[in-house]
Amino acid sequence: MIKKAVILVSGGLDSTTVLSMAMDQGYQCHTLSFDYGQRHRSELEAAQRVSRAMAVKEHKVVRLDLGTIGGSALTDVTIAVPESETEGIPVTYVPARNTVFLSIALGWAEVLGANDIFLGVNAVDYSGYPDCRPQYIAAFETMANLATKATVEGQNLSIHAPLINMTKAEIVQAGMALGVDYSQTVSCYQASLDGLACGKCDSCRLRQQGFIEAGVKDPTRYQNNA
Repeated sequence: MIKKAVILVSGGLDSTTVLSMAMDQGYQCHTLSFDYGQRHRSELEAAQRVSRAMAVKEHKVVRLDLGTIGGSALTDVTIAVPESETEGIPVTYVPARNTVFLSIALGWAEVLGANDIFLGVNAVDYSGYPDCRPQYIAAFETMANLATKATVEGQNLSIHAPLINMTKAEIVQAGMALGVDYSQTVSCYQASLDGLACGKCDSCRLRQQGFIEAGVKDPTRYQNNA
């Protein structure tokens, strides 16, 4: 019997590692990305590139516009992306993003007959986002198992967040062991149109530190050394 899974992919380091993990576990992978009005649109090309390189069964892009509600530096160009550490939840947090994404992934999983959804959230080396916590993932899984025809008919659904308790260095090491080509990924919050990273935003800093602590050469293409 084929094990199907929906994998949320952003084209970044974390989601690419999760995709590799799911494939290593024998899942037939269907990758899902979102064109949600993000300013770092090169991530969509990276997600497509990674999905193609890893020969997933299907890659789907869902279009929606979270910029219409605003409230985040990732969807509102009038809010600057911070280039230094800030207190509290940073302005790069996108209100309800993971809830929206997981809800659509849940719907697609039901259509596909998939019982598993994977995503790359992390509660250790992350930016303080409330929807990256283990409690949130557990709560969504509980809701998901009450919400669909498939689960009412006895098909339990699982939300997998295998990176949730890993440091960025551990994630890099796990991905390298699985043969992930991180040069194909884009993590930067304000990457150029051709995917060059700024090297200054929160996501870039966490990524850089992860490669340093993992003892792995950073393959990221940066704007200042392209």
